[in-house]
Parts: sequence; C-alpha cells; structure tokens
Amino acid sequence: MADELPLPASAAGTAPGGSRLQGRRVLVVGGGSQAAGDPDAPRSNGQAIAVLCAREGASVAIADVVATAAEETADLARAEGGTAFCVIADVACADQCDRAVDEAAKALGGIDCVVLNVGTGAGVKLEGTTAALWDQVLSVNLRSHFLIARRALPLLAPGGSIVFIGSVAGLRAGSMIPAYDASKAALLGLCRHVSLEGARRGIRANVLAPGLIDTPLGRLASKLRPGRESVPIPLGRQGTAWEVAHVAVFLLSDEASYLTGQTLVVDGGLSIR
Repeated sequence: MADELPLPASAAGTAPGGSRLQGRRVLVVGGGSQAAGDPDAPRSNGQAIAVLCAREGASVAIADVVATAAEETADLARAEGGTAFCVIADVACADQCDRAVDEAAKALGGIDCVVLNVGTGAGVKLEGTTAALWDQVLSVNLRSHFLIARRALPLLAPGGSIVFIGSVAGLRAGSMIPAYDASKAALLGLCRHVSLEGARRGIRANVLAPGLIDTPLGRLASKLRPGRESVPIPLGRQGTAWEVAHVAVFLLSDEASYLTGQTLVVDGGLSIR
C-alpha cells in the first residue's frame, strides 16, 4: 500500500540542497508557522518553502504577522547557511502589503521572487458565513495577493517568478468554507493576469495548489472537521510541507523558465477522484 512506503528524503525534508536558487532574493509572505515553538509540530508550507529556498542558495525575507513565527523560520533558514530577514506585517491591512514588499527589497538588496503563501478560512457553509467573515477571508487570501503582486511586479528583476499558493479547494468543492473556496479559485484568474503583465520582462507567475497536507493548520482543520482525514487519497497518505516546498522551488527556479500562468496541483491524486 502507498501509505506503507517510506517517505523519500525530499518528502521528509532531509534531501541535501543544491544551487537551484543560488543568488536569488526571495520574499515568502506567510513564512511563519502557527505552531512556532513546538518542536514536535510538522513544518508549515510557508516555513518549509522559506527553509528550502535557503537550502538551495537563496537569500530569504520571511513576512509574517507574528514576529516569533517569522524569527523561528529565519533561524531555520540561517541554519541552512542562508541569509534571512524578517518582515512583520499584517497583510489584512492594505497599507502593510506595500510596506512588506518595500522592507523586503531593502533588506535583500532587491527582489527576484515572491511566494504568496498567506491564507485563512472562516465561516462554515453559506448560512454560517457573514459579510464580515467573507471580507476578512478575502482580504487575506485574495486582496493581499493582488496588492503584493502589484507592488512587487515592477521591482522584480527580469526573469523573476511569483508563486501563488492556492488549494484544491479552488478547483473542487469540499472545504465547506465558501469564502475560502472562492478566494482560492480567484487566485487562478489573478495569476493569469499577473503572468500576462510580467511576460514582457520574462517574469513568470504560477499557482501551486496543495491538497491535504500534514501541517499545523491541516491538523487544526482535521480537529474541526474530523471527516477531513478520511478522504480517500489515491497515493494513500497526506502530503508533507516539504513536498509542497520542492514544487515551489521548481517554479521559482530556471527549471520552470517556460512555465507561466499555470496551476500545478500537489495533492496525491485527490482531485482526480
């Protein structure tokens, strides 16, 4: 059975790095972890992405609303031999989105790549979603992505890359959180537009859509919705944040130089059922 197979080193986060992002300057928005300080917690997607970018030779700016979470990720990135800076910002506040990009560009001496990983969910079903909850989710999951992309695009070096972290919830129903589903679906349209605007300067934009991933937020979601972990996944297990991170690094790297405006699904086959 698939769930009895040992994890490859890349999925376990133990694979050695190379030079795939050597010299790149990467801003990871939502690079902290809600389980910061818990040594037994799995990595979050944003944290794994930031650490793997550093392992692959990049300098990284970690933006997060919680300072201790950003610092923990920065320490992990530095332990990989990378250079890491923290940017503390609440991207639910429109004015802080521009500031986050500007602070990262100043700290890194410019920006080559942006990963937009920040996201939240609130409200269950239509009847349990108020207008305020809808606006709260979309301000983080969609508006902030638009604002940061708008600010970062003219600053990105030619040949740069933007990765929007979406979700299979933007491709198929199932989360029971309409604001979350809608915001993740809208990222596909935003990404296509950004990819068109960036194309003349060789700047690429793509969506990475994870499925059920074993992260601190994923475990919280399972507590709130126990049936989440009983969903049959063809590969027989949830993914790891490292598996998301490896695809993100691919999209940021020159290996994906002819890939833009696309959605890559990392879900163990969940969306094909």
